[in-house]
Amino acid sequence: MKADIHPRYEQTNITCACGTAYPTRSTRRDLRIGICASCHPFFTGEQKFVDTAGRIEKFAKRYSASPAVRRKKV
Repeated sequence: MKADIHPRYEQTNITCACGTAYPTRSTRRDLRIGICASCHPFFTGEQKFVDTAGRIEKFAKRYSASPAVRRKKV
């Protein structure tokens, strides 16, 4: 490698908004992130599904009856 053309690769900390810090190495110093694995809803199990305008109910109502049952009603 050529001398003095590569950035320095140093010890640094990645700090999340929740306060969790991850020690690592990077060319940048003291990185800050908004969300990490310890506070992301997918990894914590607090994931919630938001139903917008009753779409789930509309779908369930439309497709709840099987095709055979729909033929008998008509």
